[in-house]
Formats: sequence, C-alpha cells, structure tokens
Amino acid sequence: MQAIPDITVSTAVAQVQNRASSRRLSLPAAEERPSAQSPVHIGLALGGGFARGIAHAGVLRVLEQHRIPTHCVTGISAGSIVAAAYASGATPEEIARAGCSMRFGDVGRWSRLGFVASERMNRFLERLLKTYRFEEMRIPLGVLATDLCTEEAVSFAGTGRVFDPIRASCSYPGLFRPVRHKGQLLVDGAMSMGIPAGLARQLGATHVISVPLPAAPAAQPGNVFQVVNRCFQILQSRFEDSWRSETDLVIAPDVREVDWHAFDRGPQLIQAGEAAALAVLPKIQEWFAGSVHGDAAAAFMPAA
Repeated sequence: MQAIPDITVSTAVAQVQNRASSRRLSLPAAEERPSAQSPVHIGLALGGGFARGIAHAGVLRVLEQHRIPTHCVTGISAGSIVAAAYASGATPEEIARAGCSMRFGDVGRWSRLGFVASERMNRFLERLLKTYRFEEMRIPLGVLATDLCTEEAVSFAGTGRVFDPIRASCSYPGLFRPVRHKGQLLVDGAMSMGIPAGLARQLGATHVISVPLPAAPAAQPGNVFQVVNRCFQILQSRFEDSWRSETDLVIAPDVREVDWHAFDRGPQLIQAGEAAALAVLPKIQEWFAGSVHGDAAAAFMPAA
C-alpha cells in the first residue's frame, strides 16, 4: 500500500484559519504529536458509506452543541461531501436536511456504458455548500481520492475548486465513472486509504478524530454490485492499521444495519452519529482540560 503523498498547504490555508475564529479556538500550530500540555487542534477525518454518511451530521451536531472547536476537516467519498459542506459554513442541521432529502438521482445518472455519471453532483453541491473553493473555506478542508493508474492516494487542499475532487472521491468503482482531473483518472479515495486521518494531521491537527461508518455484516452476495461492495470491504480492512496509527480517537456510529442507499433512514443515522459522539465526549473534553489553552477552551464548553 502506498502512503499518502506529502502535500504543501498553501498560504491560503492560513487565511482560512484566520476566518475560522468565529467557530473555533485560534491556537498556534503544533509541530509534534500532542503532549499533555500541547495546544489542541482537532482534525475530523470522515469516512465514506454513501447514505450512511448522514451519520456524520449527528457527530457534528454534538461537537457544536458542546462547543468543541474544530481546526480542520477531511473526508473520503460521502465523508468528503459532509466535510466540504461543514468547512464551507453549512450547519449540521443543514447537512442533515440535505442528506435526509437526498436521492440517488440527485448525484448520478446512468450512462450508455452502464456506469453512473456524477456530473449531477455539481448541482447538489452548489445548493449545499456556502463556497466552492478550498481557499475560501471557513476552516481548512482536505479531500482524498485515488489515482486509478498509479494506485496512489491523491490529496486536495489549499487552493482550487472543490467539485472535481469531491466527485472523484465519491467515484465508487463499478458504480460511478472515474473522474478525469488534470491528466489523472481518479476514483474513490477509500481505494487507497479508509479514513483520511493522515491528511488531517498534515493540515495541522494535533488530535485527530476519525469517524468510520461500519458496513453491514458480511453476507453471501446476491448480485454484481454486492460482489464489488464485498471486495471493497475486504480491501478497506487492509488499510485499518494505517489510518488508526494517525488517529487519537475513533467515533464509530452503529450504522451496520443500514443499506448504502437507505436515505429514508436519515433520522436513525443522525441519532447513531449523536450517540457515538456523546459516548466519547468526556475524552475530547479531557484534551482541553490538559492543554495549555484549557482555561480558554473551558469557555467553549456548556456548563455542567
């Protein structure tokens, strides 16, 4: 497995960080992994799962309700849509409404080759996102796709439009057509990394919270798509040690019984995200209590 390639985060990211002060603590960047006295820069790394991605809105809702400041957010596949929406300024409630009302036809259509073309996703993103460029995001955003030819993970951050990177990150093999972008043929980021935790670290996070969306228990496939899906699950299981090594805390909503296309179960997915986030909230609050900015962070926490 190839490691995530190094990315250079441009000065545009620094400008984004300045504009983010209304939603998070303004803390200096840490150069090393966190210690008990390090400033806390939380990075969220959101995994994919198509309709199951609605659960991310529940996680975000809990973090905002408890005023947990977010330094940056990264995403793969469905997680890249949620990450981009949140970084652009969309609220968890707006993300939840969009996810619950979404249908497959909003993001794709069948082409003559039998694969789904994802150009329709652009219109969906135009309605959901508040801004469409990396450098205009309220907090730093990272999106991960996979180069189908080189097998390398391809990181997007800093500058440029977000639509093609998101479409590429969502291009599930065998369902969506690959996206051509600047000479590369790109597919789902989860083909090279299950959760973009390393990318969050590169964007300056000292504490990375990874949010995987566990798939349904293995069963004997009944059609071609289920065969591809099962192969994908096996491949992702091989990456788990890699992203966990870059992760400080895992929030894993219990969405295993929800099908990939079950957008009608949005409320259940949101509740699963909220429950999983609440379960680990004390640990997140401990990070701030033990940091050099513990007193300042306490002002962001609701009274007991």
